[in-house]
Amino acid sequence: MELLFVDAMGKPLWMWLGFFALVLVLLVLDLGVLNRKNHDIGMRQSLLLSAFYISLGVAFGGFIWWELGSESGMQYLTGFVVEKSLAMDNIFVIAMIFGYFAIPKQYQHRVLVYGILGVVILRGIMIAAGAAIVEQYEWVLYLFAAFLIITGIRMLMAGDDEFDVSANPVFKFMRKRFRVTEELHGQKFMIRRTDPHTGKSKTWITPLLLALVMVELADVIFAVDSIPAIFAITTDPYIVFTSNIFAILGLRALYFALASLIHRFVYLKYALSLVLVFIGGKIFVADALGLAKIPPMWSLSITLGILAAGIFSSLWKTRNDAPEPELTIDAKPASTPTIAETTTKA
Repeated sequence: MELLFVDAMGKPLWMWLGFFALVLVLLVLDLGVLNRKNHDIGMRQSLLLSAFYISLGVAFGGFIWWELGSESGMQYLTGFVVEKSLAMDNIFVIAMIFGYFAIPKQYQHRVLVYGILGVVILRGIMIAAGAAIVEQYEWVLYLFAAFLIITGIRMLMAGDDEFDVSANPVFKFMRKRFRVTEELHGQKFMIRRTDPHTGKSKTWITPLLLALVMVELADVIFAVDSIPAIFAITTDPYIVFTSNIFAILGLRALYFALASLIHRFVYLKYALSLVLVFIGGKIFVADALGLAKIPPMWSLSITLGILAAGIFSSLWKTRNDAPEPELTIDAKPASTPTIAETTTKA
């Protein structure tokens, strides 16, 4: 029993083991039981799952509050809100990726399943690396803060610029170096078919795999913003990791709940820009005022206020907008390279 109370990155080992056990149970329940088969996830199921994950994330914040104190609890909740909001912005990009490849809804589930598993692993590695760097070089926090301010200003100036899949260098590389089918093959990421140039059976990748790679790459891009954001709120590895993972776990359900409504959140990107500027700027403001840091309650309240203003003003402005059309099962990925256009690699 003494082993459970051994210090692991500032927290007893049992807290880490308990969290990992909870995440494993949630992944098995969601991905292995409730959604074992590919199917079109309806709005009702998506909303219920989203509400469940958000409630669970907030409830875990209550555990942090009770176990580690009010300051840690508010830091967790602030981090959870910021990461969840940035995840919503990620949903816009995922929707554009699925639209570019014309991935039907019943196959989007498969991409998101593997995408979220990859995201959890990737975020864990990035957070562990970030925690190690911050522990050794505390001044890195000021670099994070400056980066967030610059990123927030760039987002404000960029406005409604969209993620261009066709211009992505990774996408171009895969089109050039791999055999890519021009059509989907159900839920398969790769297939075997005859190469028209050699007459031999070769492995081909499908647009579904290209979509998965683009989704994972999009998260890497968003993690560059989100990881500095959470470290600017707190440097406690446990709070950083748990708030990040809880924000990500419900991303699949949140996507299906919001995919048909994303056109209505016209001001969300601007709100997120202001949040990033605020989170980065408060570190410099605290120094200027001679404070150790801005009180967590202020940070949480201001963050919630900015995001709420962005969401409600968006919904009000677009209250009369028509819903976005959904993809159909027969949609063809017109932008995906044809067999003739794809470079054949022996």
